[in-house]
Order: sequence, then C-alpha cells, then structure tokens
Amino acid sequence: MTDVTRILSAIEQGDPSAAEQLLPLVYDELRKLAAAKMAQEKPGQTLQATGLVHEAYLRLVDVEKAQHWNSRGHFFGAAAEAMRRILVESARRKQQEKHGGGLTRVDLDHAAPVTNASAEQLLALEDALCTLQQDDPPAAQVFKLHYFAGLSVEQAAEVLGVSRATAYRHWTFARAWLQSQIPTDRD
Repeated sequence: MTDVTRILSAIEQGDPSAAEQLLPLVYDELRKLAAAKMAQEKPGQTLQATGLVHEAYLRLVDVEKAQHWNSRGHFFGAAAEAMRRILVESARRKQQEKHGGGLTRVDLDHAAPVTNASAEQLLALEDALCTLQQDDPPAAQVFKLHYFAGLSVEQAAEVLGVSRATAYRHWTFARAWLQSQIPTDRD
C-alpha cells in the first residue's frame, strides 16, 4: 500500500491529522492538473490554479463527508471531477448579473487567448457531459480525465483499469458526441 493510499484510508476513517499528511504528497501533481486545466480557460479568470487546487483538495478530504478511495488513481479521478465542478460553478456565478454577467471583462495584460471557450460554451459542455454521463459513463469518465484533469488517454486508461484501445474508443466517441451536442457560433 502506497503512502497516499494509506493516508486516504486514514482520512476515510475520520483521522483529521491524515489530511495534513496527504497534501504535501499530492500537491505537486494536483497543481500540475490545475495548471493544465487553467491553461484551457479564457484569460481573465479570477480563479488561479493554486486556488483551484486548494478548493478541490478541501472538497476531497472533507472529514465530515468521508469518502472511500480505492487507490491513488481513484483519488486523482475524483480530483479531476472536483476541479471540473469548481470551474462550472465559477462559470455559472460569472453569468449572474450581480457578478457582472453580461459585462465584458478586459484583460489588462492583453495576453493572447489560450482557448476560445466562453462561459456559455463551458456551461453547454457541462450540460452535454451530464447527459453523456447518464448514457455512456465510461466515455464520460475518459473525457473528464483527459480534458479536465489533463491526463493523457493512456493515463486515463490506467486510472480506469481499461486497455489503451478501449480508452481511445471512449475518448473518440465522447469527443464526437459532445461536439454534436454543443451548439457553435455558426449554428
């Protein structure tokens, strides 16, 4: 049993000091996942990679809502899901009028956009992904691990315990299906 798995088991059993031991072991990997995800977002995000890691970590190790972690891969899969939910919540919050919904944010650094995904597109992706999760959970899982956690398709296959070929089939299907469900500006 690895240190991470042992500590996750202790957290599950309600040991509050175990959460303090876990963060140093997984922080660098979570930070890489968060940085990869934030790089896909439009410039002007008020949420930074460090904040995303901390928020996801707090959700994952909340002792009051103890969760069962089967393995290190299971934990990082849950981390990817937590990061996705945090970004979607942030996008929804920005859509609200009291948080500036409808106003255009101006980036003072004039940095070139990393991605063209708007809050509307992210919310459309979330809706389509929820439907895909109901219809084809394995395809949705591969998509989330690859797109939101920044894992390669091969790494997603390892986390999910499926062959690379199966993971690639799921990825290809999920990507094509989601593209067919999300309206583009041309529609």
